[in-house]
Amino acid sequence: MEVDLTTFTREENVPVAVRIPTVFRKFTSGESQVQVDPGTIGDLIGQLDNRYPGFKRQVLTDDGSLHRFVNVYVNDEDIRYIERLDTRATEGDTVSLLPSVAGGSDRLDDRGH
Repeated sequence: MEVDLTTFTREENVPVAVRIPTVFRKFTSGESQVQVDPGTIGDLIGQLDNRYPGFKRQVLTDDGSLHRFVNVYVNDEDIRYIERLDTRATEGDTVSLLPSVAGGSDRLDDRGH
């Protein structure tokens, strides 16, 4: 049996899913996941800022670099070890924005612990 493959079309413009952590949801109208067009991480942040004005300030410094306390992953790969904001997210990828977790203290409690 022959199948005419011309009848099957590839879905155009498959979006990139951006996962928004709780701490940033107040800047995305409470959305936990937002769909954006493929592009560099810098482009995606720009798209989010166009949709949610002020979002960019939450993840980028004044000079346009990623804040130290924000980690960005494309399909579980840390962009700091790829091409940073020039890392590409392609159709169907998942981008996760995660705030850094800091903890601990060198102060001892009353018992010396």
